[in-house]
Amino acid sequence: MKTILYIDGFNLFYSALKGTPLRWLNPVALIGRAFPRNRIIGTKYFTAKVSALPNNPDQPIRQMILWRALRTLPDLEIIKGDFRTRKVMAPVVTPPPGFIEVFKTEEKGSDVNLAAHLLLDGFRGRYECAIVVSGDSDLVTPIKMVRDELKKPVGVLNPQRLSGPNCRPPRKNAGLQRAASFYQNGITWAQLLAAQFPNSLADATGTFHKPATW
Repeated sequence: MKTILYIDGFNLFYSALKGTPLRWLNPVALIGRAFPRNRIIGTKYFTAKVSALPNNPDQPIRQMILWRALRTLPDLEIIKGDFRTRKVMAPVVTPPPGFIEVFKTEEKGSDVNLAAHLLLDGFRGRYECAIVVSGDSDLVTPIKMVRDELKKPVGVLNPQRLSGPNCRPPRKNAGLQRAASFYQNGITWAQLLAAQFPNSLADATGTFHKPATW
């Protein structure tokens, strides 16, 4: 079936990739292997431009290199929300009691943008099937609308990492699983490893490489 992918970039990163050497991920290759019967005709990648932090000043540079890699994939569109960084006072967990000033980062808009594009593309008949990559239960309603009102199947890949160093215990998302026409609850280290970009890539500007710290 003609399939468009809708990828929640931050959910994928924090669920499966953060703190691993697997961040140079080709998500289209990952999803294509997970759902080989679907013919991928387009990908929408929902994310936001991050800010530099004192302990991570090169974060925006690495993100731009990743976006450059993603844009080498055919028919992939990056759709941006907002990334906000602010200082807040937070309570200290261990004694002595009190508060400390910390950076709080928030990504805003990706879930709403993903839902809007999923519904609009469905109404316009741009796909026969959709696959959503996210573990965000806020997407249950738009997925059910496409499935029940538009009579189009919607698959969900919940991108929590199920194996490898420092993986969290698996968390089932019953709402997403019930809403989806088909569902995969997690991905393995081996699946992520098999879907990495080559270390060197080329685009219209020239050759570029995987970030050295990845």
